[in-house]
Amino acid sequence: MSQTMAISYQKTIDRQLEAIKEAMQQFPNGASSEEIKAAAGLNIELRTVQRRLGKLIERGELRLSGTKRTAKYYQIQSEKAPVLAQVETPKSSFGEIILSSESREILNALSVPFDKRAPIGFNRKFVDNYRPNIDFYLTAAEREQLAKDTSTTADPNQPAGTYARHILQRLLIDLSWNSSRLEGNTYSLLDTERLLAEGSPAPKKTAMETQMILNHKEAIEFIVRDGDEIGFNRYTLLNLHAFLANNLLPDPAAPGRLRTYGVGISNSAYRPIIIPQLIEEMFETILTKASAIINPHEQALFAMVQLPYLQPFEDVNKRVSRLAANIPLNRHNLVPISFIGVPEDLYIKGLLGVYELNRTELLKDIFLQACRSSADRYAVVRQTIGEPNPFRIKYRQVLQEVISQIITGAMDQPEASITIKARALRLPGMDHDRFIELVETELLSLHEGNFARYKITPGEFTRWKQAWNK
Repeated sequence: MSQTMAISYQKTIDRQLEAIKEAMQQFPNGASSEEIKAAAGLNIELRTVQRRLGKLIERGELRLSGTKRTAKYYQIQSEKAPVLAQVETPKSSFGEIILSSESREILNALSVPFDKRAPIGFNRKFVDNYRPNIDFYLTAAEREQLAKDTSTTADPNQPAGTYARHILQRLLIDLSWNSSRLEGNTYSLLDTERLLAEGSPAPKKTAMETQMILNHKEAIEFIVRDGDEIGFNRYTLLNLHAFLANNLLPDPAAPGRLRTYGVGISNSAYRPIIIPQLIEEMFETILTKASAIINPHEQALFAMVQLPYLQPFEDVNKRVSRLAANIPLNRHNLVPISFIGVPEDLYIKGLLGVYELNRTELLKDIFLQACRSSADRYAVVRQTIGEPNPFRIKYRQVLQEVISQIITGAMDQPEASITIKARALRLPGMDHDRFIELVETELLSLHEGNFARYKITPGEFTRWKQAWNK
């Protein structure tokens, strides 16, 4: 083949690939190769279409589920990140956040448009080379100051989570709002307070925004409620993700499950690992190292750095890391971090410094100020002591009650079916069938990584599964 013909042939292939990618926009829930061929308007053999699809899978732009007749292709969704505002490098601070010279170097490096920065993949050494209690992101002076700033009146002999439960109502509102705000959620603080207190969604807000805040509330309660059992272990992190991702991902089984395909990071040159076995291995490595860290604030910052860097889940990784940062603070009855006053664009820059440069200084500066702001706020409190489903939000409490009843009662499938139908009869007639479908789908999607959001213990879940599978 001549060079001219080769160039022409490659251009034809590129056009076909672009046509397929454009056609995939029509199939958020996946499509077969035949459906994709028709939607793309390609006048080529089906086998050729399948080869093109295979090429897009290799690039990490599509994923394949099923085999032969059941095969479906899906677009890979990028980790959602807000578009970054242009940030001028400050001389010494960003608002109240004091930036070190190292942080300013990171901002300078990231001032180059992301599409002009060199692509970079996962650096295993960034994780492996960290030695708990030998290497530190925080200096000794910073650790000492944080211990003073975030100490509480709680008796050190009291159970884990005692202090957090003391300020729980304020913490639920502050942390749910601020963590959601860092994802681009447009709820106001008052909207959030009303939603959590009355269950009333704010007008003109999307179902996704409402669900995101409700998920934060349940995730925070999960951490605080089971303080003695919560830690950097598989049970905690998987179920924490399940709480935060509930009703926000297309696959109902995805919450609480490690990803098995590639994801991208918006506005970044960083590409996380795509090999499922390596994701699993590095996830366990991060949990092991985090568990070994003695200092609670070092543990918290380690979680904020390494969990988003790995991107263990298909989405909602940053939210998991922010709430996971509170696990050690909760266990030691220190003031929790609710991210009050953290600028969204600077926080994203801090993460990009981790992703692309493996540098933690900017994220550390943000963390330090967030801890100080939270300490100031709760000093006052101490003295006063897949598009979400609106139908699911509407019946969220009823769904919680029915699922809990079925699992704690170790019901088998026939008994559960009777219970679900009986509860549905108490709802408006037009909602009967849809509610039954909702509950049954949820039961079929439950697994080891997502059952805790229904306030179920591991023992209760195991007994129910034994009865369910008979």
